[in-house]
Amino acid sequence: MKIVQILPEMNAGGVERGTLELGSYLVRHGHQSIVISNGGRMVETLENAGSRHIAMPVHRKSIASLNQVLPLRKFLREEKPDILHLRSRVPAWLAWLAWRGLNPAERPRLVTTVHGFYSVNAYSAIMTRGERVIAVSESVRHYILENYPKTPDAKISVVHRGVDEHHYHPGFKPSLDWMRTWWADMPQLKNRIPLLMPGRLTRWKGQQDFIEIIAALRNAGLPVHGIIVGDPHPKKQAFLLELQQLARTLGVSDSVTFLGHRNDMREIMAVSSIVYSLSRDPEAFGRVSLEALALGKPVIGYDHGGVSEQLRAVFPQGCVPAGDTAAAIDLTREILNGHHESPAPITNFTLSRMLSSIETIYQELAGSKPSSH
Repeated sequence: MKIVQILPEMNAGGVERGTLELGSYLVRHGHQSIVISNGGRMVETLENAGSRHIAMPVHRKSIASLNQVLPLRKFLREEKPDILHLRSRVPAWLAWLAWRGLNPAERPRLVTTVHGFYSVNAYSAIMTRGERVIAVSESVRHYILENYPKTPDAKISVVHRGVDEHHYHPGFKPSLDWMRTWWADMPQLKNRIPLLMPGRLTRWKGQQDFIEIIAALRNAGLPVHGIIVGDPHPKKQAFLLELQQLARTLGVSDSVTFLGHRNDMREIMAVSSIVYSLSRDPEAFGRVSLEALALGKPVIGYDHGGVSEQLRAVFPQGCVPAGDTAAAIDLTREILNGHHESPAPITNFTLSRMLSSIETIYQELAGSKPSSH
């Protein structure tokens, strides 16, 4: 098959990484992979793995972007792909308009992926226009059915985002060089139990709750140390100062370390005792929490959204009611006292399962008759 994926840019993020992984998988399995985007730092990796990249300015939320519809239509007419996969709203509208303008006999089959809980409006509805609609979690499937009731349940396929089981597994251990650097940089962890809170510093992610949990545990005499990994948006630096002030107010500024953005999250998770996912709003999926579970680390997470799905399948004892810091504190003590077993294998959430599931959807669609719309 010849597959075209379209998204705004290839710089960084979950959608971009999924596009890269899928393109590489398709090439390895004998298909042609083409990606259309405005470009970015991941293009070289994409092309080195065998995909073609077509640079087009399909990223701007601007009326001028409609100028890309005719070039896209020309491209589809010339390339004759089997599948057109829309992965983000602006390029999805442009590609859908191009696709709609083709003779139905010329059209590739249309797939969309709903990656998150988008604002509910006509603009977001484009992500439900695929002949097959991929939802990245059961929570996202329910979101689609509740907010876009014209979308038939039968055309929605839940394909959980997956973690590379060769990269994240319970036997992983950081290198000796990494460990030496870690201990040199983090002397405050000596004789402390490291508890980890990963995620961008933003109010809904729950870092305030994490600091309150650390304070309660320290007040109870437990030698824990909170590690917060992630940076704020450049325009929201004040929130970092607010979190640091909260730690001072609660008397735990010496028991909470802010590490900012890191590229060694796997290693940091591997040396942490517990990983937390305390988002106040439900996550569509929650990649970092799944990576931690894949490493065999206990995860304490609020019981909603995609993280709840992961925990219920792999480590159900890690679920606590959303916003219930007292329950998270009690559960932390239980886990540290050895009252819970390790997470089960993440068999339903592996990268290989995700990629083969998407390939199967493509094959089923390519071999069936097009829908009338």
